Amino acid sequence: MRLRAQGIGDVRLLAAIEQVPRDMFLPRRFAAFAYSDRVIPIACGQTASSVQEAADLALAARIMPEHRVLEIGTGSGYLTAILARMTAQVFSVERYRRLVDAATERLLDLDAQNVLLAHADGFLGLSEYAPFDRIIVGGSTDEVPEHLADQLTEGGEMVLPLGKMGAPQKLVRIVRSAEGRSLEEIGSIRIAPLVKGRSRQI
Repeated sequence: MRLRAQGIGDVRLLAAIEQVPRDMFLPRRFAAFAYSDRVIPIACGQTASSVQEAADLALAARIMPEHRVLEIGTGSGYLTAILARMTAQVFSVERYRRLVDAATERLLDLDAQNVLLAHADGFLGLSEYAPFDRIIVGGSTDEVPEHLADQLTEGGEMVLPLGKMGAPQKLVRIVRSAEGRSLEEIGSIRIAPLVKGRSRQI
């Protein structure tokens, strides 16, 4: 696998990626490009995470089997399915109902029974299910979303891309402790912005 060649050695992550067929999460006409790095459009004007993007986010989150994980931005559900194979429980928020419905069907086909999908505003998270051990934000923001950071457990971590689209973006890790929060830069990333609100039409 190319990810191994690139130095990714997390065996749980690699096993999860191998168990989730990415072509299931793409329009049929793009199935041949399932494992390429090209941007692939999906419904609602969104794009699907590449295998590399999904791996980078999951690896940065340092997920353990006992963790409760909140994903912001379900999209196609590809990263959601990978996370479901790595940890105890996954909660995922998506602003488009159509994407929630499609991801639900795919996850049922993969027997991912430890996932709860919600049609909601990603910036608000899921406070009714908080706190979470890990939060993975699948879209870039200009600043740290305080409402999300507040939903971390003590010792919990949030991984998110910071920066505007078209400008240099950084993948950062926010760690919550009794003393407050710390921010650590992990690396560079390029990803579409997280959009506020819940779509009421699609």
